[in-house]
Amino acid sequence: MDPTTVFCPNLDCPARGQVGKGNIGVHHRKERRYICHVCKRTFSETKGTVYYGLRTDRDEVDRVLVLLAHGCPVPAIVKAFGFKEETVRRWAQRAGDHCQKVHDYEVGRHRLDLGQVQADEMKVKMQGMVVWMAMAIMVSTRLWLGGVVSPRRDLALIQHLVTYIRRVAGLGELLLSVDGLASYVTAFQRAFRTPWREKGKKGRPRLIPWSHVAIVQTIKRRTGKGAMRIERRIVQGTEALITRLLQHSQQGGHINTAFIERLNATFRQRLSWLTRRTRTLAQQTETLTGMMFLVGALYNFCDDHHSLRTKLYVGRYGHRWVQRTPAMAAGLTDHRWSYRELFSLRVPPPRWTPPKRRGRRSKETLQLMQQWC
Repeated sequence: MDPTTVFCPNLDCPARGQVGKGNIGVHHRKERRYICHVCKRTFSETKGTVYYGLRTDRDEVDRVLVLLAHGCPVPAIVKAFGFKEETVRRWAQRAGDHCQKVHDYEVGRHRLDLGQVQADEMKVKMQGMVVWMAMAIMVSTRLWLGGVVSPRRDLALIQHLVTYIRRVAGLGELLLSVDGLASYVTAFQRAFRTPWREKGKKGRPRLIPWSHVAIVQTIKRRTGKGAMRIERRIVQGTEALITRLLQHSQQGGHINTAFIERLNATFRQRLSWLTRRTRTLAQQTETLTGMMFLVGALYNFCDDHHSLRTKLYVGRYGHRWVQRTPAMAAGLTDHRWSYRELFSLRVPPPRWTPPKRRGRRSKETLQLMQQWC
């Protein structure tokens, strides 16, 4: 047990989420519990992980979750391991919620030079209803940027997806490639613009779109007898900017949505509920959302991508291939995570802020602000 690598999870503690400040000590080694000397609260070593409160061996929990994230149906896991179906579904929901927090922390807090982003939505049949799953991918690193599940394919769904893209987008040039859905153009133009107010004028400021952001559409129409006509449309940006970004992100080629369509196929392969003509349908959107983030986190941090491997030259003539994950290619980590590392990662809460009150703050509050803020 190493207290220098642990933070206090108590939301009422001024030292919450801070590591290496000397406020954490070992409370009980046999029960593997820590104590925070600031708030005097004790907490388990597994607090904030997937394994918190579970009596099952961690290796078996890892096997079940990995099988779920690679297309194994729940009834098959129940037959193979002997667990109850409610137990397996509860583990899956807990792992999905945990992976969503990890994704928001590890991906959402960075500013990336995205280059080209492709977004698409797919229709998912559930038990008694139909929902839409919209996702986005960074083309150059194959990084999954996030996804949203909604019962309607409308502007609210697309705007929610665009928030994931806008949160990690840096100030570099950006190409947004989507299909023919008009809501994408509206949502992107609302997200990537800056208010500008002229001197001496009052009222609502003028919204200026970003000049370094290009929006393109790939529209596919069937013409009969199995033929398909593809129309490539430039909504915003110049041809020179689009050509440069295509060369940078996918080594040239035409405007397309092939990368996000391949990612959709990967999710359909790894989620048994998304398989066409399946008999194991999801029952709740929360379950589908959790499993989507579970598969996405494993895809980003734990799975090597064949197209991202690089050559490492050894000696004068020989070389070997170095495998990389999308998170490694994007610079989010320097190694491939194990499943245990992902499920055991404790996401720190936001730092403590003093409560807002009228008048002057007390000496104790000022001292806490000076020490922990």
